[in-house]
This record gives sequence, C-alpha cells and structure tokens, in this order.
Amino acid sequence: MKTLIKNGYVYDPGNGREGRLDILIESGKIARVAKKLNVKTDRVVDAGKMVVLPGLVDMHAHLREPGREDAETIASGLSAAATGGFTSVCVMPNTEPCCDNEGTVRFMKEKASQARLSNLFVIGAITKGRRGEALAEIGELKEAGCIAISDDGNSVEDASLMRRALEYSMMFDIPVISHCEDKRLSGDGVMNEGYVSTTLGLQGIPNAAESTIVARDLELAAFTGARLHIAHVSCRESVELIKAAKSKGVRVTCETCPHYLVFTDEDLRAFDTSLKTYPPLRTAEDRQALRAAAMDGTIDAIATDHAPHIESEKEVEFDYAPFGITGLETAVSALLTFMLKDRPGDWRALAELMSLHPAKIIGEDKGTLGEGKDADITIIDPVEKWVYGAGEIKSKSKNSPFLNTGFTGRVKYTIVGGRIVYGE
Repeated sequence: MKTLIKNGYVYDPGNGREGRLDILIESGKIARVAKKLNVKTDRVVDAGKMVVLPGLVDMHAHLREPGREDAETIASGLSAAATGGFTSVCVMPNTEPCCDNEGTVRFMKEKASQARLSNLFVIGAITKGRRGEALAEIGELKEAGCIAISDDGNSVEDASLMRRALEYSMMFDIPVISHCEDKRLSGDGVMNEGYVSTTLGLQGIPNAAESTIVARDLELAAFTGARLHIAHVSCRESVELIKAAKSKGVRVTCETCPHYLVFTDEDLRAFDTSLKTYPPLRTAEDRQALRAAAMDGTIDAIATDHAPHIESEKEVEFDYAPFGITGLETAVSALLTFMLKDRPGDWRALAELMSLHPAKIIGEDKGTLGEGKDADITIIDPVEKWVYGAGEIKSKSKNSPFLNTGFTGRVKYTIVGGRIVYGE
C-alpha cells in the first residue's frame, strides 16, 4: 500500500532536513522525501498548514500491565500514546511481577503485538524484584529484547551494586537508567521542600534528595565508562552536575518531563493530588533552569513518565495519594501551549528532544524521516485549539493535571510502520 503525505512542513533534524516537503510511504517504509511529489497512491494525507515530525519516542512510561490492569493495560496505554503522537513507547519494569526476567519481557512484547498500535520497547530491572539486593539476569533481559535496565521507582542504594550494574551494562551495550532518590532525605515527603510546603503544612522533599544520587551515579559512570541515563530530572542542581559531567566526557544523558517544564510547587496550593508526582514539582527557578537546559542541549530528552492511577487512589488526602501523573495524551500540546512557540527553532528542538535523541539513547533505528526507514511519523496542527476533556481520554486513568485545560496545538495523525493508528 502506498500513502502520500502532501504539503506538510517537515522537521527532520537527523537528516538536516527542513521545509515544505512530501513524503511517500511504501510497504511501511519511507520511500521518498521531496518537494511536490506527483505519484499515484492508495491514500493521500493532506498535511497543509501542519507540521510533520519523525514519530515521537517516549523513553519513560508506566503501562501497569502485568499486575495493575485496573489502572492501565498495554493496549490502553498504547492507544493513549498514539493519540498523543508517540509512535514508540519505552515501558519501565515496576510491574507486578517485576520485569526482571525473560518471561515477563516476552509477555509485554506479545501484548503490544496484539494491540497493533505504537511500538513498545521494554526496559528490564537492574536488580531482582527492584529490591537493590542482587543484580537481575541482565544478559537474559537483553536477549529477550530489553533496550535498557532501570530500577525506576527505586534508586540502587548500594553504590557497589550500582557500579557492577554499570560494568555489566557495557558488556551488552545498553544504558542504565537511574532513578535518583536518596530515600533517607526524601523520607515521608510529599512535595518540594521550601516556602510553599511550609505554608501548606506538608512534609517536603529537598532538591538534595535527587542531586546527591545524581552526583554519585555520575562519579560511577565516569569511573566505569558506562552509559548512564538520568531519569526525570527536576532541579537546577542536577542540571548543573550533568552539564559539568558532560563537559568532562562522561557518557551521560538525561531527560525531564512536561510537568516539570509547565508547573511549579506554587500550583499545589489547591492540594490537587493530580499534581503529586515524584520527583516533586520544584520552584520557578528550577523550572527555568530545566527549560534553559532543554534548549541548550544539557537535557537530551523529554519523556512523559506516564504514571496512571485509578480515581479512588487519587481521591484521598494529599499525604496519602500515590505519586504519579498521566502524560501520553497531553505532552506535545502542553509544551506547545505553555513553553514553546510556533518558531522553527522550537520545532527543531521538539523533534530532537522527543524523537531523534530518545531513539539514539535507546539504540533503536527511529527518530528520523530518512528514505528506507520505518514510516513512523507524527503530524501536528500547530494552531488548533482544543480542550482535554474526560470523555475523550484513551488511558484507563484520568489523573492528569491538564484535565479540562485548553490547549493550542494538537496531534492530528500518528503513523506507525506506514499504518495510520490515530487520525482518519
């Protein structure tokens, strides 16, 4: 089957390509990218007045299956991903049972194959059961198809064990994704430690709970020479440490999330549990540091950290609500509405942060619109105004701080392997 995407404004930084171009898709691959293609096809997608990007890659999401199918399934999560423009999604291992073995990896990949929506890439656990006591069978996980390892939700507290994980990861050429949290510092905290937490009477989590482990893991990465990726960076101290490490040649990459680029701890004054997440929302100064780091290349990727919870879990006192925000369906629109502008430089940055760089970090041949590549494509109307209402949510959970928010900019088509999985 042949599909022609016509008249779209293409941003493809991986190939240094930008401008109004047509894209011809044949047999699931990109066949040609050129101006004003005149070919007979089975389908034409008119992308006039729209922006065409390499398919978005979310390198950090929680789809809850197996174990918490009441909150999300792989099928419902991938449906949400397609709605949000993500052609590929990386799932974290904190499932029930934990994804620390070949069987669970294969189960998750089979569920994704049945869904026939966005691509799914599995991240295995660093330690057995994510308990931080003994390394998981990293070779087995790699053989089963894992593209990285992480104990996300937990730090590996034992520095010696983290060192061994980094050393073993080099044997299989996969990154170690670190959840940086000193739980002796975060303790029973529920939000950022500072003026707002004091006035609200809520237990705080200091920036140091994150940055001290960032510093430790950067030292271990420098010592071992392994590839380290820092998950969900939330504070300016972490940004400064990562920037300094990169300047010294440490093999480190990092991500932040849309909610850290949009909200601050001031937004918690209404005790809205949909804004309770870990790491917590920080100050306006931290937000500005993250925004600057995303645009100057210190931050490599923007990931959603999509973390669904059922309503009854979130509809409790703030102290008792679980951490987590959904984000697959709103990430692009939130960034376009509250941070980026409809400028060429911003679109290039979006393509790099949400497509090109994540694909490189996980080592998958995605993130570009080169001829011969898989036809994974995201098409966005940059000026459409819309409201994110509960009735149209594809995720099984609705714990989004953007519920009933008005946005400017909306994903119109998501194409995976040449198939339109969202859109007409």
